[in-house]
Amino acid sequence: MALYPVIMAGGSGTRFWPLSRQARPKQFLPLASKLPLLTDTALRLKGLAPVKNTFIVCGPVHAKTAAKLVKGLPKGNLLVEPVARNTAPAIALAALQVAARDPKGILAVLPSDHHVADVKGFQRTLAEAARIAEGGHIVTLGIKPARPETGYGYIQVGDALDGGGRRVKAFKEKPDLKTAQEYVAGGDYLWNGGIFVFRADVMLEAFRKHMPEMQKGIDALQKAAGKRTFAGVLKRVFPKLPSISIDYGVMEKAENIAVLDGDFGWSDVGSFAAIPEVRPADAQGNVVSGDAVLVDCTNCVVLGDKRTLAVVGLHDVVVVDSGDAVLVVPKDKSQDVRKVVEALKAKKRLKLL
Repeated sequence: MALYPVIMAGGSGTRFWPLSRQARPKQFLPLASKLPLLTDTALRLKGLAPVKNTFIVCGPVHAKTAAKLVKGLPKGNLLVEPVARNTAPAIALAALQVAARDPKGILAVLPSDHHVADVKGFQRTLAEAARIAEGGHIVTLGIKPARPETGYGYIQVGDALDGGGRRVKAFKEKPDLKTAQEYVAGGDYLWNGGIFVFRADVMLEAFRKHMPEMQKGIDALQKAAGKRTFAGVLKRVFPKLPSISIDYGVMEKAENIAVLDGDFGWSDVGSFAAIPEVRPADAQGNVVSGDAVLVDCTNCVVLGDKRTLAVVGLHDVVVVDSGDAVLVVPKDKSQDVRKVVEALKAKKRLKLL
């Protein structure tokens, strides 16, 4: 059984402005350790799959940097989308490439910008998911909820399956707080971690069955896979594929879905407010980096740059200095940082984007 990790490295990470920019999105930032999130993602696969089996999917702007951040990645394993088309077409592209080498090869689709504290636990869970997927299931990893969370989708789980994992009753959109509290109290809901494991041939068949509108494009790409003409076919065909997530396109429709519980210190590092989940705090609950001085501050995230950053008398606040811009925002409003990016676009402040 060969495992082929597919790291999804698209996305702009606008909630991490001013550190995140168009050419340096969230997955390229060292938010959880001294290494970029993308590099951490690749390194935690060591022992599960060789780098020669690892693929990265990203856009043209980020391709060069992505390749540098994963040492030893073969040139042909960098899959560059001509345009952004959400996760379903991106996963189809990866599945086609793996199927050309190994039709029953098992893909493990992983976001590039998440953090895992318990790497060994993650590897055990992923290996078990691969074993289940070998039998023909499309496996998704559900994360055991640590709290009622309105920023994640949920998976309602059912009975145990004979081959391992559990049946999926339903996928749920991001809930309001009351609903999230009910989900967690009920005990049969998991966070949707966006991690999928499946055989290449099984997923391609799922696309044919549940997304027939993609069939013509998939056929053209599959015919050209491994040939010199592939790049030209990709440039012509890929923009015509529907922009839709794998959740909507396949996961919510297919019957051969299994969910496996994951409890390995997972975080999607969704905003600056999540930094304390992945970095140690001081005795006052502050997470600090760079040349920063804090006086009478509690539960703050303070990320400095080269100059001294002084913060006095603030509580539950995020302060970020990127050198050319400074962000100050209450932690409970950190999801709204993306609105700053929208405002800068409206003002045509392109140098700050």
